[in-house]
Amino acid sequence: MDAPVSWLNTRSAGVLAHVSSLPGDYGIGNLGPGARAFIDLLGDAGVRYWQICPIGPTGYGDSPYQLFSGRAGNPYFIDLGELQAAGLLTASELAPLRALPHDRVDYGRLYELFWAVLAQASDRFTASQAEECCGYGSLAHFRRANALWLEPFADFMALKAHFGGRAWTTWPEEYRRWSSALRVAFPAKVRAEAERHVFYQYVFFAQWDRLRRYAADRRVGIIGDVPIFVALDSADTWQNRAVFQLDTEGQPLAVAGVPPDYFSALGQLWGNPLYNWDHLRATGYAWWIDRLRAAFELYDIIRLDHFRGFDTYWEIPAGAPDARTGQWKCGPGTEFFHAVRAAIPEARIIAEDLGYIGPGVVDLRRAAGLPGMKIVQFAYGHDANNANLPHYYPPESVAYSGTHDNVTARGWLESLQSPYREKIDDYFQLAGSRAAWPIIRATLASVSRLAVVPMQDLLDLPASATLNRPGTMEGNWQWRFAPSALEQLRAEKLATLRHWVRLFDRTGSRPVRDYSEPPPQP
Repeated sequence: MDAPVSWLNTRSAGVLAHVSSLPGDYGIGNLGPGARAFIDLLGDAGVRYWQICPIGPTGYGDSPYQLFSGRAGNPYFIDLGELQAAGLLTASELAPLRALPHDRVDYGRLYELFWAVLAQASDRFTASQAEECCGYGSLAHFRRANALWLEPFADFMALKAHFGGRAWTTWPEEYRRWSSALRVAFPAKVRAEAERHVFYQYVFFAQWDRLRRYAADRRVGIIGDVPIFVALDSADTWQNRAVFQLDTEGQPLAVAGVPPDYFSALGQLWGNPLYNWDHLRATGYAWWIDRLRAAFELYDIIRLDHFRGFDTYWEIPAGAPDARTGQWKCGPGTEFFHAVRAAIPEARIIAEDLGYIGPGVVDLRRAAGLPGMKIVQFAYGHDANNANLPHYYPPESVAYSGTHDNVTARGWLESLQSPYREKIDDYFQLAGSRAAWPIIRATLASVSRLAVVPMQDLLDLPASATLNRPGTMEGNWQWRFAPSALEQLRAEKLATLRHWVRLFDRTGSRPVRDYSEPPPQP
């Protein structure tokens, strides 16, 4: 595979904020006015990208990296105000959701309240016998255009509710394998629930499409996230069992994780089913290519999570108590990315190549022509080579002050101990300050052609605003910011951010050249 030229040939800036963190009136961020106000801020600052986490429906733990479907949208993100305006919901029905906290997501209460309200809207739409809702276009057309994934997903969610939320691997045998004929035998209640989920997806994707066009009008593109693995309890595995290493009952033969290291003597046992790469290779990687093509219908750029798994992955026997008994297996390597490039030549992909990786992963990333990630918080003490110090960054990379898995920049600075505290202070010329903005400036000033800053860092928030703490189960994915925070940022820091975007040539307006030219004539 000849090394292609990287697509990352302009300098630009982005802000990372998951949809759940946005302002919204119904207990969680949504695709409505709060999202548009956020996009307005980015556009006014000259920030060219909004990066998000996966937007699919979440399961236990509410993590966007453990989804019931890699193709569906999360109904929690629907702006219910539009359904009220259409007469499908009333103010009194929405009042309990409006009373939920605005500074965090209370997932327990949201679950208790949200689904009953959304079901009412769906049932009223069905009873109206209308062909479309809210100017979203024809529901029948949406169903036909998305039939390959929509019907299995709707069936999956309806059956999951029918069987008390249990994983599909525990359902009666006749329901453990999806087919287009399966719905014929559904009880009426299950069929009705499946139809509700079709409606939810219809509304979600109509609102998403409109929001993306709103962003594009303001020159803001969207960076989405594609996890390498899918959940065992998902419509993906239920519908596509041959793609995964599963036995005849649908149980995994082996699962994903990482081996023991300095941080954990037992390793990490993730439990996701592993891919049957022989089957995928024999089918021309069709399932994966379809998955990526669908992602590019939603996003301008995708971040490919756990990129190293395409080089080598840690295979743990099913039923193992921890990750110690796993072994390294070879992933599909350059052949996979050759197939992706042939099928989607315009694909713009960021390789999530974090962690301790060997030269094989670097060679694969370079051969695929993909930029990797650099994290300013890993500048000292993260690895022996200090590869995350900004003066080592390659231009074809994406610099982050931190990711959704990092503590906030202020929280990081406030937690530093000697000798790294002194090194960081000296390197970034902090003079004892623990504010995030010097770190933001250094990120934007780096040679990396794309620089991304989490919203928490723009707001200069402490560690309590961290979105996710890997290895923990409580309190994650809850952080939100209020409209007042957005307005304060606009009033106090917008001019500075806009100035830095221009100062460090991050307007995204011209390709980077390696040769000199005379300056323009006055």
